[in-house]
Amino acid sequence: MTKENDIEQCLLTRLQDLKYTYRPDIRDREALEQNFREKFEALNRVNLTDAEFARLLKGIISPDTFACAETLRHRNTFEREDGTPLHYQLVNLKDWCKNSFEVANQLRINTKSSFQRYDVILLLNGLPLVQIELKALQVSPRKAMQQIVDYKNDPGNGYTDSLLCFLPTYYVWAATALSSASSPRSISPPSWSQADIANVRSL
Repeated sequence: MTKENDIEQCLLTRLQDLKYTYRPDIRDREALEQNFREKFEALNRVNLTDAEFARLLKGIISPDTFACAETLRHRNTFEREDGTPLHYQLVNLKDWCKNSFEVANQLRINTKSSFQRYDVILLLNGLPLVQIELKALQVSPRKAMQQIVDYKNDPGNGYTDSLLCFLPTYYVWAATALSSASSPRSISPPSWSQADIANVRSL
């Protein structure tokens, strides 16, 4: 019987083989935001004050998935404390190889009533873009999907008031099976061919 921890370690090893940088230090919201700040400042060649960074987070975090996608895809403008505009991007759209690709695991985000734990998160320039929930093969993927939906319905959940709002895609991964959906708003996975699954495994 394959345990979920074994599956997780296998996936982390595979991702590191694909040149993802493993970040075992990113385990809570504070660490997630600090890592994003470092990546943002490096990408845009700027040093933000704490107040500016707080305003930046407030401006880009939104429960609107479409708005987050638009922010991610385009250059944006932010007014600094001295009144000058900062034209910034979250992703290097010109030179993709210069973006930062990382993987974190067992990230915890506290809500108003509980805490939520995410098995594996793929980060692009510090932004969480893919959530992977791991289940042993004998556990139905639907159980993991329901867990994601329950997380989303929890008051104060990370999908609406933290950088997790940028998660457009999640996957449920077992030893030899994979299901996918485009957002945590639905638990009905599409039908995937073996070729599709092979492409996902090559992320």
